[in-house]
Amino acid sequence: MKKPRDAGILCFSVLCLGIVIVCMLHFFLRNPVYYQLGEYTAEEAAFRAMDFGEEGLSVLFSLAEESGRTPGEAAAPFMVEYEFSLADVPGGQLTPGRLKDLETAMEQVRPVELSKLAGFYNVLLEDLVYFPIAGGESDASADYSYENSWGAERTYGGERTHEGTDIMDGGNGRGFFPVVSVSDGVVEHCGWLELGGWRLGIRSPGGAYFYYAHLSGYDHEFQPGEQIRAGQLLGFMGDSGYSRTEGTIGNFAVHLHFGIYFRSDHYEELSVNPYWILRYLEDRKVKYSY
Repeated sequence: MKKPRDAGILCFSVLCLGIVIVCMLHFFLRNPVYYQLGEYTAEEAAFRAMDFGEEGLSVLFSLAEESGRTPGEAAAPFMVEYEFSLADVPGGQLTPGRLKDLETAMEQVRPVELSKLAGFYNVLLEDLVYFPIAGGESDASADYSYENSWGAERTYGGERTHEGTDIMDGGNGRGFFPVVSVSDGVVEHCGWLELGGWRLGIRSPGGAYFYYAHLSGYDHEFQPGEQIRAGQLLGFMGDSGYSRTEGTIGNFAVHLHFGIYFRSDHYEELSVNPYWILRYLEDRKVKYSY
């Protein structure tokens, strides 16, 4: 037979546990972004895929300008409504009227999520200016390609998934393509990295971290804290990396690995898919004489 004191402790413990569970449910229901962009969720995977589709970002940027909103404020309601993918959504459905209706509806039931999600998209979109590969006076002589390889398998250093987009050289060779900064920013990391070879990591004013890897060399000796301008020459496309020995080249085809990261509630740096952002920036190139 249990002693009265033991029974009292058990009841008190159950009561405390119940209060904690109720508080947690209340918090997450009021702040769904914390679990939608948290660990081990399908929603997080969908968000990170950044599936704006072929015309989605162009339409959203135009809509933001037309309606006096930030890119994130224009993107967030539509991305939530269409489960983080605009690939199959006709551009005619991304209208100011539809945006206003979605905002009104979501602000009544999910205001915290909407505001936070808009902030995340602003970090990733507001500072974009140029495609990371410069364009010549005529691109006829410049052959490169890239595809949506987000999540593809990689094996060097152990099994992992690809967290970026590879812009592949089509035969021009190591050191041919100029790599430029997509945004203003500050150098956070530079120098040799086993996976990335000669790489640069640049933090934009809004907080996005743009990562340029496998360079054949740098324009000059960059330093952490150095200010960078959008369109500034960083170096040239190469095939450095996959080795602890600095200067190793030739372990894979010449390409630029381009990555985008940002800080979230759960991660110091969370990677997102750059592919559709690159598609949007494709026609925004710095001119360079090859």
